[in-house]
Amino acid sequence: MRTVVLTMKASVIEMFLVLLVTGVHSNKETAKKIKRPKFTVPQINCDVKAGKIINPEFIVKCPAGCQDPKYHVYGTDVYASYSSVCGAAVHSGVLDNSGGKILVRKVAGQSGYKGSYSNGVQSLSLPRWRESFIVLESKPKKGVTYPSALTYSSSKSPAAQAGETTKVYQRPPIPGTTAQPVTLMQLLAVTVAVATPTTLPRPSPSAASTTSIPRPQPVGHRSQEMDLWSTATYTSSQNRPGADPGDMDSWKPGSVLLDEGLVPKEELSTQSLEPVSLGDPNCKIDLSFLIDGSTSIGKRRFRIQKQLLADVAQALDIGPAGPLMGVVQYGDNPATHFNLKTHTNSRDLKKAIEKITQRGGLSNVGRAISFVTKNFFSKANGNRSGAPNVVVVMVDGWPTDKVEEASRLARESGINIFFITIEGAAENEKQYVVEPNFANKAVCRTNGFYSLHVQSWFGLHKTLQPLVKRVCDTDRLACSKTCLNSADIGFVIDGSSSVGTGNFRTVLQFVTNLTKEFEISDTDTRIGAVQYTYEQRLEFGFDKYSSKPDILNAIKRVGYWSGGTSTGAAINFALEQLFKKSKPNKRKLMILITDGRSYDDVRIPAMAAHLKGVITYAIGVAWAAQEELEVIATHPARDHSFFVDEFDNLYQYVPRIIQNICTEFNSQPRN
Repeated sequence: MRTVVLTMKASVIEMFLVLLVTGVHSNKETAKKIKRPKFTVPQINCDVKAGKIINPEFIVKCPAGCQDPKYHVYGTDVYASYSSVCGAAVHSGVLDNSGGKILVRKVAGQSGYKGSYSNGVQSLSLPRWRESFIVLESKPKKGVTYPSALTYSSSKSPAAQAGETTKVYQRPPIPGTTAQPVTLMQLLAVTVAVATPTTLPRPSPSAASTTSIPRPQPVGHRSQEMDLWSTATYTSSQNRPGADPGDMDSWKPGSVLLDEGLVPKEELSTQSLEPVSLGDPNCKIDLSFLIDGSTSIGKRRFRIQKQLLADVAQALDIGPAGPLMGVVQYGDNPATHFNLKTHTNSRDLKKAIEKITQRGGLSNVGRAISFVTKNFFSKANGNRSGAPNVVVVMVDGWPTDKVEEASRLARESGINIFFITIEGAAENEKQYVVEPNFANKAVCRTNGFYSLHVQSWFGLHKTLQPLVKRVCDTDRLACSKTCLNSADIGFVIDGSSSVGTGNFRTVLQFVTNLTKEFEISDTDTRIGAVQYTYEQRLEFGFDKYSSKPDILNAIKRVGYWSGGTSTGAAINFALEQLFKKSKPNKRKLMILITDGRSYDDVRIPAMAAHLKGVITYAIGVAWAAQEELEVIATHPARDHSFFVDEFDNLYQYVPRIIQNICTEFNSQPRN
């Protein structure tokens, strides 16, 4: 009996093991059957815009060559959906020009997009757009499924033409329901049905105002770049004030119902067309291109020259808040094709450049530079005060006249001259060159920054990126800088007891008179002030006020302190509190005013100021010591130290000080 029981137990255990093994094997087979297919990364072309893709987040593969300026990008870090997806990826630094995989995430529209130059791509500025996106490295989130085939708003998209599958748009599933595909036609029908009243009056053929519902379009059709699945148009002459917004008759005539609400048709058309940029504010320059139209250049090379102009116009992001550009062609005589205010966006400018025809004649570059200096940069032609004036001269071979004198006058007028020379004179041609080394005699500085030489016309396109980068580098546009717009000026004012309240106000008037002579802004001359006795007080720093009225009011508000006269300590204080925060590209000027001998040593502090590049002017009144003024002043002391016997005579030295500041500035070598 016991043997039988043991045998039965063994059988039961054996059956259990068989079932267990069978179940595990079955589960493995089931797992194999339901294993997810391998994720395939969709490929897109360089010209695909983010707004064409409906998916809110996706991974794509970009091809090589998307750095080209023709693939427009709008914004920095956050890009308008009208941008090229792959172009934005290169601009952001996620990809280089060889292409690769990226993760794209849609975000809300922005009120403004700032253009910038980055990684070989010039992005454009844009006032606003309805949708944005960001570009990230292609690292999928855990648990997130990315589409293997993208959903496009049009079957005619570039990616679809390249073989990409266009899928039906699906609404996000509602909790507790099963998501079903919704076709474009169904969604359009629902949109129209919701927006349409139960009964609509039949419109009269003769009525001036017509009620119209758009006819359903075939799947994939795009009307003015807007998705039909989110749009229904209705026009009504019965625009009743105070009516329910849900009532069709209460809609404003010519309005469009979008997923974000009711939008005027005018706004829709503005959003639908290619956006017009206001220009890149980081490159606010007034630019004149002097192009070579001489007979020797030939038609083919003239076309290459025009192509560079068109590429520059695109890369610069032309607009009223950024760079403006005009073109002058020279031959025997120069002629303006269009000035700074003729075309205020890159698109129109490129069309105008295409229409330029060659004039022929000699290569009279000097005459052309003189023409531009006298005629081009005027207010009537769109010149803006505060925007650097830049001339880019393109020369095939060499000029047939002299350029040195004309260029000198242009530079002294504040014009930054760049030269692009192509295919210079061969050895047997050098005898015909009118002015050897003409480019160095003409450009704004002879340090190589303002000169670009190309061995062959077929390599001219290589100058595009360096040229755009240089003309937009406003800190290095040396000829735009004058003695009145390029300094950080720190006033160091004696507030000791011997000055007195009345004389102190006279000193402040002297400071005001000097300040009025300069061009004040956060990018031009900046003003700071320190008052000292035994102690020192920062009245305001260079970054405190950025307009002349604000600075003048701040000077008036300075209160008289009263005390001793520690001039050496005041110089050290000014170096630390004012000039340590001066911009690297600014000239540093210290104007110190004192009425007596210092209680402390001034030699070491003055030497420290000179070694740090601070140009020091010392103005002494009444009991000031002449030898101290000469120690404080920058060499030569006769140009930087002044003495008056009475405070009321200070005003007489304002013109002299301004003249000395400008003479010293203009004497700087061009290299």
